[in-house]
Amino acid sequence: MGKNLIQQARGKGSPRYKAPSFKWKAKVEHIPWSEELKTGEIVELIHCAGHSAPLMKIVYDDTENYMLAPLGVRVGDKIMSGKGAEIALGNTLPLGEIPEGTPIYNIEVKPGDGGKLIRASGISARVISKVPDGVIVVMPSKKRKIFNMKCRATIGIIAGGGREEKPLLKAGNKHHKKKAKNKIYPKVSGVSMNAVDHPFGGKHSHKKGRPTQVPHNAPPGRKVGMLRPRKTGRGVVSFKKGGGGSKKSKVSKKEEKAKRKEKRKSKMQVRV
Repeated sequence: MGKNLIQQARGKGSPRYKAPSFKWKAKVEHIPWSEELKTGEIVELIHCAGHSAPLMKIVYDDTENYMLAPLGVRVGDKIMSGKGAEIALGNTLPLGEIPEGTPIYNIEVKPGDGGKLIRASGISARVISKVPDGVIVVMPSKKRKIFNMKCRATIGIIAGGGREEKPLLKAGNKHHKKKAKNKIYPKVSGVSMNAVDHPFGGKHSHKKGRPTQVPHNAPPGRKVGMLRPRKTGRGVVSFKKGGGGSKKSKVSKKEEKAKRKEKRKSKMQVRV
């Protein structure tokens, strides 16, 4: 019996495959929705291992919140959240009130969910137009998406855009980077494993030893590789060599040979 595959161990839910969210400084989301316009102040900029961008701690009159810091803010800046907020860096307001061409981030998919999209460092989306159904936003992938006008977003570009420009230089640095978020590193391919660890493993590291298409009825632990196609070929039954074909096919072949011979004879006569 072989060992469990990574996808099987991940489904079990052991600590090896869980994100260490208890180590992170805070959960990043918009403050709960209210009709009132709230004003706060940035009191601290924080580094959090669970986020690729720096966080800003905002203190309001009755609560405090952590948000992704946009490029250009500093400690002591005023932050507004709610309807009627100014169009300024770090302010949060509904998409229906944001003018076209404004860069935004931390967009809500549904009104009140706290923000789900555009949360990585150095990226932003952009409002391009407003239609009766909602607001059209261009994502960093150039894809256009329509959002509800009541969905909130924060104005600006997320800080930390030069994160990927710094080279890691050695494997140890990448190890510590992945360990902070409990990501698997290094990732080993199945053909490089032993036979007990993976169906494609074995002493021949470059040969898989079996078809890469997964059978439909394969048990857990064997379902690795490419998905099985529902149907292959053109749906035409092919005949084996050495007979087995229908009589019509044999007759047609003989007729084709006779026609070829007649063509050759006619060509020879023309030449003569």
